[in-house]
Amino acid sequence: MSASGGTKAIVAALGANLAIAASKFVAFAFSGSSSMLAEGVHSLADSGNQFLLLIGGKKAQREATPQHPFGYGRERFIYAFLVSIVLFSIGGMFAVYEGYEKIVHPHELENWYWPVGVLLFAVVAEGFSFRTAIKESNELRGRLSWAQFIRRAKAPELPVVLLEDFGALIGLVLALLGVGLAVLTGDGVWDGIGTVCIGVLLVLIALVLAAETKSLLLGEAAGLDVIKEIEEATVDGDTVTGVIHMRTLHLGPEELLVAAKIAVQHDDTAAEVANAINAAEARIRAAVPIARVIYLEPDIYSEAEAAKGPDPAATPGGPTPHATDH
Repeated sequence: MSASGGTKAIVAALGANLAIAASKFVAFAFSGSSSMLAEGVHSLADSGNQFLLLIGGKKAQREATPQHPFGYGRERFIYAFLVSIVLFSIGGMFAVYEGYEKIVHPHELENWYWPVGVLLFAVVAEGFSFRTAIKESNELRGRLSWAQFIRRAKAPELPVVLLEDFGALIGLVLALLGVGLAVLTGDGVWDGIGTVCIGVLLVLIALVLAAETKSLLLGEAAGLDVIKEIEEATVDGDTVTGVIHMRTLHLGPEELLVAAKIAVQHDDTAAEVANAINAAEARIRAAVPIARVIYLEPDIYSEAEAAKGPDPAATPGGPTPHATDH
């Protein structure tokens, strides 16, 4: 993912959420609507989340150190995970609590036109932010569905902003329904019900974000298409005759570690093998620029071992001949 694309979407979402949060709190002060309070806290939490994503992106740019030899690329995953926690606790649970209180102790809305006007303004502002996130995501999504893009994206920023904005728009619709029904029926319980629905929505989105970012924190391999590109770039058909097995790991959204055992000719000299490894590393970096750290171990391909069948521990989706270690 391009860092600039993610940053543009984050900044657009941050500007929209700050303006929306201020307007929602003003509407709450004039109307006493719990939906407006919950939505105001929701927008404030979203603004904090965008700050966290920007901080994570900045920290991830630090150079590697002896203590952290592979750099700080995973900072972006950590801060995205913090976003899911903030969204769950401050956004979702607060809204559920406020909605419950309003259902138990309902009161009639005052100056209902304030929340309605603010919610309509918020729909426009969130729509602008959502449109920006969609535009930036489409440049990277390719033929993937939106669900596949969110599940497979190695850079967390755009999926986070997409889910936040989508949740915000649905939440605004729920708030409008709650406020509208409260005004039409004169029963403030509907405002509380709308607030609880907003809270449940935010909790569900937070759980999805937590699951996806947890997977990135644990360490994800490259996609099958990227693995195939690396394998094709590794083999030259002369000195490097095949990939025996390979492991990949994302050190960050745009940093990939590649470790592979490669098959070489049994009569090649040490100098020829060393030159072949250097050439293979250059081909891999040219084919997959995010492959920043590459370790290639030469080995002798054994037809007898290969005849026994594929190694079940080898990387799925790629060649898996066996070799005899030497």
